[in-house]
Amino acid sequence: MAEKDTLHGLNCPNCNAMLPIPEGQKIIVCPYCDMRSLVRGERGLRRYQVPVTIQREEAHQALSKFLSGKFMIARGASRKSIIQETFIAYLPFWTNWSRVLGWVFGQEEVGSGDNKRYEPREMKITEDMVWNGAALDVGEFGVEKVALRAGQDMDPFNPEELHSSGMVFEPVSSTSEAKADAEKDFLTRVRDMANLDRVAQTFVRLTNKRMGLVYYPLWVLRYLYRGRSYQVVVDGHNSEVLYGKAPGSTMFRSIALIGGIALGAFIAVDGCSLATYLALASGDDDGLGILVIAGGALIFDFGMMAAAYRAFRYGEQYEYHGHRKKKRRFWTRKEDGIRRVREKNA
Repeated sequence: MAEKDTLHGLNCPNCNAMLPIPEGQKIIVCPYCDMRSLVRGERGLRRYQVPVTIQREEAHQALSKFLSGKFMIARGASRKSIIQETFIAYLPFWTNWSRVLGWVFGQEEVGSGDNKRYEPREMKITEDMVWNGAALDVGEFGVEKVALRAGQDMDPFNPEELHSSGMVFEPVSSTSEAKADAEKDFLTRVRDMANLDRVAQTFVRLTNKRMGLVYYPLWVLRYLYRGRSYQVVVDGHNSEVLYGKAPGSTMFRSIALIGGIALGAFIAVDGCSLATYLALASGDDDGLGILVIAGGALIFDFGMMAAAYRAFRYGEQYEYHGHRKKKRRFWTRKEDGIRRVREKNA
């Protein structure tokens, strides 16, 4: 890169050294401290940090509760585990704060039986939404998103403070990818909130948009159980376990295998025998329908036995992902700040 194509005048936020910025380059690596910085227009990129409110002892308590609170984890794991290492890691998360205006046009099912019909609906939704996603490959940390809400208190980014208290990771992904993921997520949320049976068109507009990088504290705990090493990641702001690996329960694996195979064998043998008897005893049309149902039940039965074997085969180690919990269902309440208007076409 020629000297005339390189900008100067910005300082590294970590060591305060002068940074050369090649034209068009978005991610700059400091030649002195190796810290990565993102260049975005004249205003730069907004950076924040979430304060640590959970102490080391509370993180250890969260680990103990996690190991003793799930049937899939080996009994006594919380008592027999030995904590080897505990430290704080600050992971960067792209975050988008926006006021989302959504219009969803479709149909809703009303009535029942012979009176069931679809009526046109127009749903208008207004809500402040927050999206966030990991700005790097989370790897062994396993945390792809964290619990950030609109209006949450955060501190300005202070690299000296973060480096003095834990490990700090820098982003490697681009803002354009993060923006696209945020807009896609907002669109999905608007459709879920509309709760229509048939959706024809969806329009989403974002106002008061704000994109930033949030450094979030995570307690990383590594422990030994019967000579094998495992890891759990605890939210440094609210003590929730976000990701973890633990020894699997032998009892759970045995019950899953024996119960699944036994129930599957019962359905396969007795269920098919009963279906065949009913088919022969009934008319041709009814008998064919019963056999079709029996075939579907047999396919489900083999799937259940395969799932039971999988639980036994891979249950030696239990892996937990907090961000993969079932999404909550949206409902209408005035205090939620959601405005939903239904209008019937004339």
